[in-house]
Amino acid sequence: MSVAEILHYTYDDYCQWEGEWELIDGLPVSMAPAPVKRHQQLSAAIFTGLSRSMQDECVACEVLYETDWKVNDETVLRPDIVLACEDEGEDYLTKAPKIIVEILSPSTAKKDETVKFDIYEAEGVQYYIMVYPDDLKAKVYRLKEGRYIKVGDFTHEVLDFVRVFRRFR
Repeated sequence: MSVAEILHYTYDDYCQWEGEWELIDGLPVSMAPAPVKRHQQLSAAIFTGLSRSMQDECVACEVLYETDWKVNDETVLRPDIVLACEDEGEDYLTKAPKIIVEILSPSTAKKDETVKFDIYEAEGVQYYIMVYPDDLKAKVYRLKEGRYIKVGDFTHEVLDFVRVFRRFR
């Protein structure tokens, strides 16, 4: 029996843990300590901007901050910010959000750029935005035919989410 088989956990196990965790393919992943001020300020600004742009556009959509997304019984992720539409889960998200925003830190960058990138792509998240606080840059990816296509690197541009989502309504 391998170590991975011995240390394989499920959502029920995850619910019993103290502290901040994610569960990826049955393996516990400790989350980084509390975000630094810059991370929190960027999160607040993005959350507020996305919320304002969506408030009159879609009553079935909600912008959420650090909400669990139960991908399946062995994977539970907690993205920084999500825009979810018509998700009926009460305690956690039950289906893929339309947008996920991750604000990268040195301790999370590799996981966000590889492991989470692959999961979000496979699960059908339509837009994945990685924000790099030190560079004040956002990399935006759009799902097309099951694969992420890079929309671009944004530093000064304003991304109009109302326009982005208009065609999904």
